[in-house]
Amino acid sequence: MTPVHIAIFGQPLSGKSTVYEALTGVTSEPVGSGPPLSSVKVPDPRLDRLAAMFNPKRKVPADVSFADVRVAGAAFTKTEGLSASYVDQLNKADALLLVVRAFTDESVPHLEGTIDPWRDLATMLDELSFTDQLLLTKRLARIDEMIGKVKPAERETMERERALLRRLLDGLEAGVAIRDQAQDEEERKLTRHYRFLTAKPLLAVVNLGEDQIGRALALEAELAGRLSGGGVLGASIAGKIERELVQLAGEDAVEFRESLGLVEPARDRIIRDAYRLLGFISFFTVGPDECRAWTIPAGTPAPRAAGAVHSDIERGFIRAEVVRYEDLVNAGSLAEARKRGLLRSEGKQYVVQDGDVIEYLFNV
Repeated sequence: MTPVHIAIFGQPLSGKSTVYEALTGVTSEPVGSGPPLSSVKVPDPRLDRLAAMFNPKRKVPADVSFADVRVAGAAFTKTEGLSASYVDQLNKADALLLVVRAFTDESVPHLEGTIDPWRDLATMLDELSFTDQLLLTKRLARIDEMIGKVKPAERETMERERALLRRLLDGLEAGVAIRDQAQDEEERKLTRHYRFLTAKPLLAVVNLGEDQIGRALALEAELAGRLSGGGVLGASIAGKIERELVQLAGEDAVEFRESLGLVEPARDRIIRDAYRLLGFISFFTVGPDECRAWTIPAGTPAPRAAGAVHSDIERGFIRAEVVRYEDLVNAGSLAEARKRGLLRSEGKQYVVQDGDVIEYLFNV
């Protein structure tokens, strides 16, 4: 499976490039003609524990990739919404990570003259909605122009699309993101190619200053109260501090983090949150050669999950030998898990669960 692609965006001087560098550990530099893009490993203590048990030659975590969205010129205008190049970069993402600024820095004045993360959050969410509204309005006008010129069968499809787009537009104008508007599978097929921005999962991140770290939980609670609907999460990060931490070696990083009262790297939480937000889970394969976390959507049946490992396994699927991560750790080995009856055989109808440790049996 290709790495999950998450676009980091925000207002100028929000520190989004600093957050990108904190999450990826690399400098925010363009990749060819595209935005800075880097793949990172999803922190997973379960994989670490399995690797300690099996001592494999390789340990392979799941991947996500982050892009630091940037454009030349104005990214947004009051009449046209987000610029075409900006929208194009956001469209390519599986999810969006919105950075809003809470830190103060006299050398980096805010464009509005004051620091207000909740104002900036509302502004950027409005921009996403406005851009979707413009797209819907243009498409509806195009349908109205064409609908009298097409064949009856095609007209019926266009009429259904028009009714759906009208309903989505009404919802946006009432403040409801497309991700929170009910659509059946047929309706999703009609709109899938539009790639609406407010249909994408969204992680809103408050970028803190060092003096605000002690208020992180309170700010996250307020952020959660300002976010509504499904497919959205909130988090906080002290971007500059986390960028420094990611550059430090093990013990130095631990000591620095402890001196600031930080229990866990915020980058680890944000990476996991982004992964979870998209509805992905991990299952594991283990052995002396490799322990690996595999990324699949929640609800994936065992044969399709096998395709993440190799297409031949999916085609020749016979059954899956499955043990829960917790059961395997408690047993201490696969042999002991089997002896205790914790290792079970599952067929084609089995839906893989997060944390399953699986060995596939298949025909070549």
